[in-house]
Amino acid sequence: MRRITRGAAALALATAAIAAAGTGSAHANDRTVYGCPGGAVCIYPEGADIHTSSPTNIFYSYGAHNLSNQFGYHYVLNNQYGSANATAQLCNGYNGADCTVTIGLNEFGVYNLTPVNSVVLNRP
Repeated sequence: MRRITRGAAALALATAAIAAAGTGSAHANDRTVYGCPGGAVCIYPEGADIHTSSPTNIFYSYGAHNLSNQFGYHYVLNNQYGSANATAQLCNGYNGADCTVTIGLNEFGVYNLTPVNSVVLNRP
């Protein structure tokens, strides 16, 4: 009986340790800034305040992302993490052609997206 009790106690302890590790790692990777998830580049609604609005476009994967129906001035936030070379570019052409603006890691600004047809996330 004593052996079963020890086994049950060890199993409970191991389960608690795994649960705690899972919870800790989820919070450690949570780098949400102004509603933009960590690892993403976000575009906010036209004319909206980045402090009080949520992103309308969220891009996670490296490479070009074509835009549609984005006009006027929008906040764009580069919330990627890692190397300082994790940049985002705003491009006048589709598929990442004719890039005119580079947004550095953890930077944001207000940009006129009327001529912009794609956003490129660059691998660090």
